[in-house]
Amino acid sequence: MSEAAATKKESETKRVRALVDRAQKGDRGALEELYLIHFDRIYSYLHVSVGNRHDAEDLTTQTFLKMLEAIGKFRWQSAPFSAWLFRIAHNLAMDHFRANKRWQPEEEVPEPEPDEATSAEAGAFESIGRKSMLELIEDLSPEQQQVLTLKFVFNFANAEAATILGKTEGAIKSLQHRALVSLQKQLEKRESEGREA
Repeated sequence: MSEAAATKKESETKRVRALVDRAQKGDRGALEELYLIHFDRIYSYLHVSVGNRHDAEDLTTQTFLKMLEAIGKFRWQSAPFSAWLFRIAHNLAMDHFRANKRWQPEEEVPEPEPDEATSAEAGAFESIGRKSMLELIEDLSPEQQQVLTLKFVFNFANAEAATILGKTEGAIKSLQHRALVSLQKQLEKRESEGREA
């Protein structure tokens, strides 16, 4: 991460911390700003998770309602506020799947805003192409899909992904490793099939 990107991220972290402090004291303007800052990424995450716009919109609304109800209980720990918010969204998505036992894929998946701190791994995924990446991860386990989505689409660190999914950092690293090995095998298979054609 460049120095400018690190400074920008630190500044954004301080801004969010100040907004959360104000929101916990009942400042409606701060709550609205937190909503605006996080809406696109939460909606995109839920859209990728549940696969259709209608349910993603509904779950996004529920996520922010839960944020309003629970913001007074939020405590700053190792993970940032956004990880806490994504954890709420993740839990709602899991409840949605348990209740419906279905997946409704939709072709168009919104892209979250790009993060300047994109890692080399994410760059590799961009070279595969977003659509083929989404096709490739369909064959992975749901947990592996979630880890790759959080890490490479939403740029969360291992600790943050662990907080969101309720797992240890070691479990996140293991899931990511197994998923990447599986993706590598799929890519090699595609390449060999392409050469044979």
